[in-house]
Amino acid sequence: MNNAVAWYRVPFFYLKRLYEWVLHWADTAYGAPALFLIAFAESSFFPVPPDVLLIALALGKRSRALYYALICTAGSVLGGLFGYFIGFALWEALQIKDLFIPYVFSREVFDIVVSKYQENAFLAVFTAAFTPIPYKVFTIAGGVCQISILELLAGSVTGRAGRFFLVAGLLYLFGAPVKRFIDKYFDLLAIIFTVLLIGGFVVLKKLL
Repeated sequence: MNNAVAWYRVPFFYLKRLYEWVLHWADTAYGAPALFLIAFAESSFFPVPPDVLLIALALGKRSRALYYALICTAGSVLGGLFGYFIGFALWEALQIKDLFIPYVFSREVFDIVVSKYQENAFLAVFTAAFTPIPYKVFTIAGGVCQISILELLAGSVTGRAGRFFLVAGLLYLFGAPVKRFIDKYFDLLAIIFTVLLIGGFVVLKKLL
């Protein structure tokens, strides 16, 4: 079939479709609420980072780029608290862990995060909030480990705000070329993101 997708491109095909679904909200009147909800969901289970919609909205109204970064940060931090609640109250009681492991993240990754919380909870949360390391694993594991809410909030606010305001600032300065680059090289970026994600856990394991 001419329209068939090569087996090795299937994950990127579906990720691209999901990316496009997220992106389409920028062309609606619900862009800002959608940004908040996607940022919220990404902090506990959703696979596409809210940066995608943040970029599109900021390009549409560059003068409001920092406002969108603020919405994104608020949604993500509140979503992090929800992830903490999942780990704290639902993980064992409702056997939520069977839904998240291995479908959202692996047992090995979860165990690494738990070990990092025993060393430096704030630094672990901040690192995940700012980098490609999956923040959702840390929010849920934080609830399971019952780390301090203040440490979770401090690491989340500084990390997420630093990340999203950096993205918004770059868009404010450089505009549309950033979006064209992402659209053109999405598959390559997805591969790089995956490599960084795996490498991030290796670095986290060695340094924290």
